[in-house]
Amino acid sequence: MKLRITTYNIHKGVSSFGARPRIHALKQAINAMQSDVLFLQEVQGRHDLHALKHATDWPELPQQDFLAGDSHQCAYGMNAVYDHGHHGNALLSCFPILSSNNRNISDHKYESRGILHCVVQAPEAEVHCYVIHLGLFAGSRKRQNEALIDAVNSTAPSGAPIIIAGDFNDWSNQLSDELRERLGVSEVFDENISRRGFGTYLRQLSGRGTRIQPARTFPAAMPFLQLDRIYVRGFKVESAEVLHGRIWAKLSDHAPIIASLALK
Repeated sequence: MKLRITTYNIHKGVSSFGARPRIHALKQAINAMQSDVLFLQEVQGRHDLHALKHATDWPELPQQDFLAGDSHQCAYGMNAVYDHGHHGNALLSCFPILSSNNRNISDHKYESRGILHCVVQAPEAEVHCYVIHLGLFAGSRKRQNEALIDAVNSTAPSGAPIIIAGDFNDWSNQLSDELRERLGVSEVFDENISRRGFGTYLRQLSGRGTRIQPARTFPAAMPFLQLDRIYVRGFKVESAEVLHGRIWAKLSDHAPIIASLALK
């Protein structure tokens, strides 16, 4: 069984500057990805002000339903709620979504965060999918990472295939080692690490081994921060790439990651 998956922070379907609607172009881009399962963050379930101001460019459907269209099912985890609307994480799947649950992992009143857990009936197995968007502060991310580990261990059977994807805001890469150790996951770019060069040689001499780093995804026009990740268990990673550049910079401030997986 092979899966093509995407993680993408869509910036609420508006441009980074001026908050101009980008949701229709986003839908075209998402359709072109031809992904089986998409892990989306900053999805606008409702925004009355944008709907009023951009009546001809703002879909009547919630963004998760609009982006899913007729080809995918969707699940939505509402996290941030305000007078004129709300936003959160979403999962789009071309396979049946058997169940979904949104777990509140907000660490303080200024940031609303959640883990959207969905069980997807893929052709050969039930896959446990977790859509995540962690906080901006290191202490919050550490506690939310612990909550993620607890959520996976309490909801996914031992040995079940899992995919954890989203915006981790972990630009210093402090969380990956704990996820690998305690959940038995790997990040989709782990196998793309260059193991040659003087820096690697010095690390090996000191006993530290190869430095493992995720891909750079932010800002989309010229990524230099490592914010977005895909962790998997029970899959072989056949390919992984970041889509970035001028075209993608018009759609969101984050670049999407696309990975092709094969069930082990």
